[in-house]
Amino acid sequence: MFSKIVVGIDGSEMAETALKLACELASKYESELHLVHTPQPKTVAFAMGAMTGYHAVTTMPSEDQVKKAGEKVLNGGKAIAKANSQTITKTYMALGDPAEEIANCAEKIGADLIVSGRRGLGSLSALVQGSTSQRINHLAKCACLSVT
Repeated sequence: MFSKIVVGIDGSEMAETALKLACELASKYESELHLVHTPQPKTVAFAMGAMTGYHAVTTMPSEDQVKKAGEKVLNGGKAIAKANSQTITKTYMALGDPAEEIANCAEKIGADLIVSGRRGLGSLSALVQGSTSQRINHLAKCACLSVT
């Protein structure tokens, strides 16, 4: 039923739940699992400030810091998949709009399903403009599953 499943992850608890569900589906249907992460400099800046004990960050992270933070999220996703007896076929990381990057990746590899968390690390503006999962549903050319 699902030969290729794309999972959008951002390091949030909701994304972890979505990945675990995708692992269950991949096990059942013997699917490939592909992880997509689009690190957002503002989210990385907030995380860096939180890790160092500051409540506000005065400078944006460098491109290298954003890339390292993204790799950490993807490695965490691989570890979750491994703990759920699955292997990630491939990971993808690009700067840009998360919904567009996830939908584009799914189309490019011919995915049958996109799995994403309903609420991740998105900004307050998502409450007004719509969430990433809603945009994925709008843009995708395959089935989508938003996990709560």
